Amino acid sequence: MAPPPDFDTLTIADIARLADGDRLPPVERWNPAHCGDSEMRIARDGTWYHQGAPITRPAMVRAFSRILRRESDGGYVLVTPVEKLDIAVEDAPFVAVEMKAEGEGRDATLAFRLNTGELVTASATHPLRFAEQADGPHPYLHVRGGLEALIARPVYYELAERALAGDDAGPGVWSAGTFFALQA
Repeated sequence: MAPPPDFDTLTIADIARLADGDRLPPVERWNPAHCGDSEMRIARDGTWYHQGAPITRPAMVRAFSRILRRESDGGYVLVTPVEKLDIAVEDAPFVAVEMKAEGEGRDATLAFRLNTGELVTASATHPLRFAEQADGPHPYLHVRGGLEALIARPVYYELAERALAGDDAGPGVWSAGTFFALQA
């Protein structure tokens, strides 16, 4: 598997093209019998662990992330055509670690690079949501099939700055023709 491209050099059009060309396995069609626990965990900061030790190879994390699925009961599994293993997820399975913005106001498009290298553009299909929690707002980006990315704090501050600079009725951001209110 090739390493992800350098996010800084990509345009929003490049990101859209790469995201469209990224063919994921059809995990939603695989329904093997449950086989047990993977002994894996995804920490709140996006670090993947196996048997308590961090998985340090980015290519391994990326490979596992491509077979991750959210179940109807809210749990997470790693699934292949022949096995299904539980995986613990502390918050969200992905973290949005970088944001690229083109345009302003209603014409803006916001794209994100996840900790796995995956690229996602916020849109009606990939909405942003903001959940109020005891320690403050937690922003999320829908990635696919019920899987979300927690937006890293520095990226959230970029979003908040854009939201407060806008002249909309309430604080929020536009991306790909959709408005996302900043509050939960």
